[in-house]
Amino acid sequence: MHLVFNGIFLVIMNSLIYPIQGDKYNSSWFNEYLIKLLEDRDRIGLTDMIRQVDALIINVEPGCSVSYVGELALMTPYNYLVTLESETYSTHVLRIDMSVPDILVREVRNPDYHGIFRSLNEVYPIGAFKPNARYMGEIFRVTNLRDVVEIQKSREIRFFSPEQMQDLELPVNMAIVKPSPYTHNIVGYWERPEQNIRVYDLGVSVIRDDVNQAYINAKNIQKNLGIENLILPIDHLATRVYSQNREVAILEYLTLSSYYYWGSYDIHDQNSSTNVTKSIHFKDERNSPAKVFTAANNPYFLNHIVGLPSPTESFVRNYGPRLHHVALIVADGETNGIANIDYVVDVIRANGKDFLLDVIGSKDEGLKQIFSSASEHSSLIVEYVQRFGDFDGFFTKKNVAGLTAAAGVEENLKLMQAQASR
Repeated sequence: MHLVFNGIFLVIMNSLIYPIQGDKYNSSWFNEYLIKLLEDRDRIGLTDMIRQVDALIINVEPGCSVSYVGELALMTPYNYLVTLESETYSTHVLRIDMSVPDILVREVRNPDYHGIFRSLNEVYPIGAFKPNARYMGEIFRVTNLRDVVEIQKSREIRFFSPEQMQDLELPVNMAIVKPSPYTHNIVGYWERPEQNIRVYDLGVSVIRDDVNQAYINAKNIQKNLGIENLILPIDHLATRVYSQNREVAILEYLTLSSYYYWGSYDIHDQNSSTNVTKSIHFKDERNSPAKVFTAANNPYFLNHIVGLPSPTESFVRNYGPRLHHVALIVADGETNGIANIDYVVDVIRANGKDFLLDVIGSKDEGLKQIFSSASEHSSLIVEYVQRFGDFDGFFTKKNVAGLTAAAGVEENLKLMQAQASR
């Protein structure tokens, strides 16, 4: 089917054709409004107008961006492109190519600067310890910015005003939704013809010698370790939310994006669930990463009754709702007689980067995964994922339980350190 909206020829998508995966129970309210929201989004052409994720925005602590660019250059396929300098921020643009999202690493110049994004950190025990470090959100390419914003405003979605965009030094060639009450993430839109290169209106373009040198050093190490062709682009982005906000966070993201609900799995041993949404336009997550939401099955005040660990709820209480990790694909195959993921982790670990546990999973199970320790610069964890053969999925329950437990141990340690420093 087709639709003409304000003179624009649109394709009517069907976001409900995908079978729902998983064993997690959803409420009848969620099931009802999942259908209604996606049907409405498809019908009015919004699904067709909102395309892929074009960029991810990450804020780091003052003085940390050079080291973080070096860290990402070593642990990911990203390359340093340029720095955009403004009065308040330095923004380093990292790119692989135009088929995958950019990463924008933002560093505030003045450590005493207080903006809305810092305030989202300061009320949480560990979040306040690094008040400027947080993942902000995703920027989607849209085919008609004016119409997308008009439709979303009619659905009571709130955007930063042009004056607020200037005050926060956000790209004025974008429209950015105010932080979600459920995830504390933003979603942005910009109109970019697909054949055009990405250009961000964020300040004066320079190649910074210190950033470039950190990037070159890291890429030389990556090449010497023999891993430059083994680490592939981003597979998924995993946000942790409060238990009571699981369903509304999923539905809100489906309202703001062109993603569909892939499904949810219950991880009983860790008192949590993993919930996945994926792009309707791109089968390969590398073109537009899947968005995962993790939430506890029970709120924290029931832990003493349930008698199970609650690392997901503890993370949100300590850091606030936010992105927990960025997962990258490791190429299928072997190096020196071991799975590529084992080789990558072994050599990066030997080069000084900590991981929370050993690689878990197996070739027989179809999947191997591991979490790094959280970055001291951004507080984000890097996950590596290697799928074997035709394995189709994001995890096994056993793997997720092990990863969640390991992350919980590190987060408890960081909480104790934060408390001791006060």
